[in-house]
Amino acid sequence: MVTAGSSRWSRRFVVLSAGFLVLWRAVALLGAPRRTEVVLALFGFVFHMVFGMGYLLIPSYFERVLRASWPPGVHLGLTGGGTALLAVASIRELPAAVERAGTLAWFLGVVVFLGTLLWTVRDNLTGRETGTGAGREEFERVDRYANPFVPVALGYVLVGSYELLARATVLPGITDGYVPRVSHLLAAGGAVLLVFALGVRLAPRFLGVPAPTRPVRVVLPAGALAPALLAHGLGGGPTLVAGALAEATAVVGFAGLYGLSFARSDRRSVGLVGVLAGVASGVAGVSLGLSFAFGPVTAERAAVHLELNLLGFLGLCIVGFAMQFFPPSAGRFRGATDAVAWLAIGALLGGLTSVAVGTLAGIAALATVGDALALAGAVVYGYLVVRLLAAVDSR
Repeated sequence: MVTAGSSRWSRRFVVLSAGFLVLWRAVALLGAPRRTEVVLALFGFVFHMVFGMGYLLIPSYFERVLRASWPPGVHLGLTGGGTALLAVASIRELPAAVERAGTLAWFLGVVVFLGTLLWTVRDNLTGRETGTGAGREEFERVDRYANPFVPVALGYVLVGSYELLARATVLPGITDGYVPRVSHLLAAGGAVLLVFALGVRLAPRFLGVPAPTRPVRVVLPAGALAPALLAHGLGGGPTLVAGALAEATAVVGFAGLYGLSFARSDRRSVGLVGVLAGVASGVAGVSLGLSFAFGPVTAERAAVHLELNLLGFLGLCIVGFAMQFFPPSAGRFRGATDAVAWLAIGALLGGLTSVAVGTLAGIAALATVGDALALAGAVVYGYLVVRLLAAVDSR
């Protein structure tokens, strides 16, 4: 659980995440460098949602209360400002001090985030106490199994952020600082593993159907091991193959778990369908990534792999879960309807599909249309989130 002040900061992280999504899709349409897209997508959009929901969910999932009110505000300023500096440094040739300042701010913000959460759950780090309500024994087995993987994911966030800092400074690195290694540690290790660990608890409650235990026991260990193997094996070899197979097993398993629960449930909200589209995109993304372990990598296929994972799997899952937590129809403003929410999901998914097909087929106009559609979906989603959460904050 969180205090009212902490909850308010969580909502501000969600709003900032939505803003970075709009900015990412705008620069993608304008043809910004790929590195700029990754910064805005991963550091801005994905991780600011991870941070906000982390403050909101992790303490309660470990049956603890987050009482600290000021650390989330400091954290927001550090990682938000750090992301902005890193994005600017990726577009133009600026003094190296700008990138160093951005990485330092990001790292310090991550330290505040991890320190706050770990201090809150310090006497329950294994998550033996789950906060699962009485009479929900069918959920508790999965809850207790999933909790220990949350600190693993947070460890990946720390290691990836340190590697980012070491790459820009004189600090010794754990790896060689190769950018794709760092991004895999952060994306697959931090963000994706948290989607798995928190998702196997969230999805059953939203769908009203307990998660099957056996798939969870495959998905989480595979998802925890894969990022380390991928980061170490980039460039080729058996470690890359093992990592790609482990990540594919985790994503496909999570997609199957969610899909099976979705089919068994009678609930069909726009958010739940958005998550379904996200996990389907994830299967396509890891399928393409798996081919990289066994064959050549082209720039076009690498770009589509990135889109399927960032906008598809992580993006649509984030938007879907956000619409479950903050349903637009709960608002009292123009456009606060499920129909407008469906428009946002449809535009994001349609844009992703057009970008992927256009890039692989070499049809630039189709990819541009996809970027425009994705931007429209991001704007609609951002509008719904900002208006709804602004109304909540004003109460």
